[in-house]
Order: sequence, then C-alpha cells, then structure tokens
Amino acid sequence: MPEPRPHSAATATDTRRGPPFSEESEKGVLGSIMLDAGKILDLCLERHLTEESFYVPAHRIVFSTICELNSRGRPVDLLTVSDALQSAGRLESVGGHAALDRLVDQTPTAAHAEFYIETVRQRHLLRRIIERAREAELMCCEADDPADAVLERIEQSFYDLSENQHHAMMPWPEAVKSAMDHVEQMFLAKRGLAGLASGFRDIDRVLMGIRPSNILVLAARPSMGKTSLAMNIAENIARGYDDPDHKARPVAVFSLEMSSEELVLRMVCSHAEISMHKITGGYISTKDHGKLMQSADLLSKAPIYLDDTPGLDVVELRARARRLRKKHGIELIVIDYLQLLNAQEYRRLGREREISYISGSLKAMAKELHVPVLVLSQLNRSPETRDKHGKPKLSDLRESGSIEQDADVVMLLRRPCRYPDDEDSEDTTLAIVDVAKHRNGPVNANIRLNFTEEITRFTNREHGVDAVMEGEALTEAL
Repeated sequence: MPEPRPHSAATATDTRRGPPFSEESEKGVLGSIMLDAGKILDLCLERHLTEESFYVPAHRIVFSTICELNSRGRPVDLLTVSDALQSAGRLESVGGHAALDRLVDQTPTAAHAEFYIETVRQRHLLRRIIERAREAELMCCEADDPADAVLERIEQSFYDLSENQHHAMMPWPEAVKSAMDHVEQMFLAKRGLAGLASGFRDIDRVLMGIRPSNILVLAARPSMGKTSLAMNIAENIARGYDDPDHKARPVAVFSLEMSSEELVLRMVCSHAEISMHKITGGYISTKDHGKLMQSADLLSKAPIYLDDTPGLDVVELRARARRLRKKHGIELIVIDYLQLLNAQEYRRLGREREISYISGSLKAMAKELHVPVLVLSQLNRSPETRDKHGKPKLSDLRESGSIEQDADVVMLLRRPCRYPDDEDSEDTTLAIVDVAKHRNGPVNANIRLNFTEEITRFTNREHGVDAVMEGEALTEAL
C-alpha cells in the first residue's frame, strides 16, 4: 500500500469543507495490525488510538473487534477478525470478506505502520479540536454565567485536550526504576529532598522539600511575618539558593494584599538588609544606596512573575496560573492570601462555602499543573483569647475547615515576643513554625527561625528543630 501523499492546496480546501481524516492511513493501520498484531497493537496503545480515532464507520467496527480479540487473549489476524465479525453479525456492515482482504492486500508491509498510526492520531486530534471549538461557541451563546467563568471552562477543555496527548500509563517496571532513580539522586546529593529546596535548612529537613502537586498552607495572625517568610522562600527558589544544582526556578506570586511596588521594595530592602523605614524617611547613605542597587540588579534577574490584581476570582487565578505554567514553566505558586480570593459563583451561598470551594479549586490547580502551591492564610482570634501564649491550632484556620482538609502541609507561624507571658518572650528574633499537619511526614515539629523585623528577613537558627513524634525521634526519621 503506498504511503499517504502530502496534502495539496486542493486537498487542504477539501479538508476545511469536512472533518479531517485519512482513509488510506486508517486502512494502513488495520492492515498492518492483521500482518503483525503483536507489535502494531502495542504501538496503537502507546499512541492512545481508540475506536473513536477512526473516522470511517467500518474501520471503527474492525478496530473495536481487534481490540476485543486482543483483550480476550485471542490471536489477531485476517481469519480471526473475519470469524469474530461474522459471529457478531457485523461482517457485511464492514464490506464483507472482500473488504477485509483488501485491507491486507493493500498493505504489503507493516514497516510503515508508525507513520499511519501517527497520521490517524493527528486527524483525530484535529476533529476533537473542532468539536471543542463548537462547544465553546455554544457555551458563549447560551451562557448565563459570567464571561470569565465561561473562559476558564473553555481554557480548561482545551488544556485537558493537550494534556491527554502526553499522559500515558507508565509500565510498572519503569515506575519502580523511576522511583529508585529519584532515591539515588537524593542519596548522592545527601539532601533527602523530594521537592524544591526552600532555602531554610530545618523546613527542608521536616518537609523533605516542597513537593509538586502539594498545597502548603502558611497561617498566622496579622503582622507575624507570613508574607515575609513566603517571599523569602520564593526568592530562594527563584534564585536557586540552596538548590543542589543551583538552578533558578520560575515562581509565580499572586499578591492580593500588597501592591507590586510595595512587595518588590520590601524584597529589595530585605535582600540588601536595609530597613524600609530608612528609605521612606529618606535617610539612606551612599553605601546603603549602592547595596540597594546591587540587590535590585540581582533580583531583577530572578524568574519571578508577580500579579497584584486585587480581589481576584479563583477561576481567573487558575486561568492565569495555567498560562504562566505553559509559557514560563513556573515551579512554585505563592498566593497571599487565601481569604482575599473570591468565588463569584459561590458567594451567595455564604463565606464558608465560598472558602471551601476556593480551597478545593487550589488543590485541583496544584494537581493539574503538577506544581506546589504555597497559600497564606489568616487565623481567627482564638489563639489570643484561648491563653496567654498565643499558640495557634489547626482549628484556628479562619472561615473554613476545608482548608485543613485540602492542605497537604499546614504550618502555623508565631512569634513569642508578641506574648509577654510566653517563656521565650524576651527573644525578639525568635519565630516558630509549627508543622501542624504533614500528610507525608512528621507532625508537631516546631521549627525555630531567626526573624529580623526591620529588614523582614528570616534566617536559619542553630538547633532549630524540636518535635514530638510517635515511635521515634525526628532526627532518626530524617
């Protein structure tokens, strides 16, 4: 059977008049299978060919019969396919024995099967794109929802179409090999990280890195430094600080509370170790000015993508994150902070239901994009009214218990110096991160960091971890 010829201008015009398909390639796939089923069927499965991949109805029936025979462990060739079709009363619907004979006769060799399979796959994908485009048109014409919500659904449908072309089931031996390759890399690096390095030694020791598809919630009462800690982590990852390969990794930051100018100025001052009060008051020396310029130059090269749109709807946030992931390959998303997000469709159902929907949407986004999402969250007033130490609990997460449920990691940040009755209240630099939930590791680990409030910067602290674990000490587990 000759290979399908490239489309001429006339053929391209014909394609636009009807659904795109290649009858010759479909015949080539079926003929190749009946010549060498063992090899060619594996190729079809790898390329995700299904009954729907074939446009000609008769070809769909033949391929469906072939797949059924294969699933039952029966041999697949011209004779067995003919018998199966005849037994099912479908032989005449595909053109009889003569049509099946022609499939084999017009395919002298199975050597070109891969080319035929790819052509059939491509034509099927084009037909699916056309279907999605028509669905999008219908959605727009009949939509009662806001245009932003319709746009997000349309984007999602096309994104799913694209993702389905790349996702294949990994054979078990390959899955085991991949897992052991990852273990080997961690062993050689002597780091034990299963994700991104945050730049804070003890946070990485407890969490074993910031893992893809995870939701990490960093919660605190106002003015405890949660934005500073999140931005320190974002800066460290974007600059490749403490990364085993010193690789700069793109980070997306959605700042719903602070403007981009305010946030960038804070980051520059923090990196230069200069108080923002000096700048706002106009009291900076020539030396400090030079340090600010150096920090600005360094940070300007970091792959950070900052969006400071206020009152962002979670639907729009997901759409923007999806575009950033596709265009810039972002590897971490930071959201400051959860309670400032909106979900217009759920607003009328109450704030708790709205937050619950937002939390679930962020978890779905993390899994969809396969990136970790660091979400900042407010705590309610319970820590201040419960006792004089202000130690927060998981139940203090504000407005919805679904945040705790959806999160893979929940970190509660507090500063003892804000509570005079705390035993560590005299240590003005001490900040404690309590890992209150950790789906894949130890909980109740109290991570001690240094926090210099004047320059809004966190740093590592010697002997910074103490923990309560069942069965073994944290140091043994790590």
